[in-house]
Amino acid sequence: MKIAVASGKGGTGKTTVAVNLYHSLNRESSKQALLVDCDVEEPNDVLFFTDSQETEETIVYQEIPSIDASRCTFCRLCAEYCEFNAIVVIPPAGFAEINPNLCHSCGACEVACESEAIWVRDEPIGTRKSFRDEAGNEILEGRLKIGSAMQTMVIRSLKNSLPKEPGIIILDAPPGTSCPVVETLSDADYILLVTEPTPFGLHDLQMMVELVRKLEIPFGVVINKASLGDREIYHYLEKEQAEILGEIPFSKNYASQYARGDLFGATPQEITESHAQIVKKLSEKGLIP
Repeated sequence: MKIAVASGKGGTGKTTVAVNLYHSLNRESSKQALLVDCDVEEPNDVLFFTDSQETEETIVYQEIPSIDASRCTFCRLCAEYCEFNAIVVIPPAGFAEINPNLCHSCGACEVACESEAIWVRDEPIGTRKSFRDEAGNEILEGRLKIGSAMQTMVIRSLKNSLPKEPGIIILDAPPGTSCPVVETLSDADYILLVTEPTPFGLHDLQMMVELVRKLEIPFGVVINKASLGDREIYHYLEKEQAEILGEIPFSKNYASQYARGDLFGATPQEITESHAQIVKKLSEKGLIP
């Protein structure tokens, strides 16, 4: 069972909800939960488990094609086949080059080349890491190499490494509605949309609701910082007939705990009850055994 936690913008509390859900399930569920940090540009889930130990690291590679100028006929077929405008061929100058930052490793250029002038090399674009928290439960993390733009490839590699045995997988998605988010959510069984009752929160929630409905994946909404802002987001959810799974009140003390990386210390009672309510709603839906 894959439960993705997503939000249309950063700073809404998506990671807080994902980490607390993982922590709660491993304390109360009959099956262990696995936390997967798919926010590969800024993976920080493991920071909240101070006694966690890294157990494995795997380099993620991207296949990058290169052009052998000594064999190239500068016919430009490869450039015409490329859907991402990653190839520049200038016949009069005898110039042919592939931009690795635009290449998506689709292989079209290799198919197009009739002179066998294209060869492929493996370029590291990030890592997959595995950790064990203090209770022995597993946390997975993808981390994009600085300077690389291939978040989606690192996320895909991370998801392909997930265990096949039955269990609960919590996918902490990147913020926004771009390709990395779609890659994370694409095969989820259920999506938790985390938002906040502000104009920005409402705007980005609207985009997320549109996205998940296009993906045809069931979802529910968690309103964080529920005691702040206005009521517009509630009116929108009522109009869209979207279910509210929980409301987490704003707490300055809890925000301070978060800033220190201490989510499971002296948690305010109202925060604990809010997370328990989310777990209960997921259990009632049959998403948690």
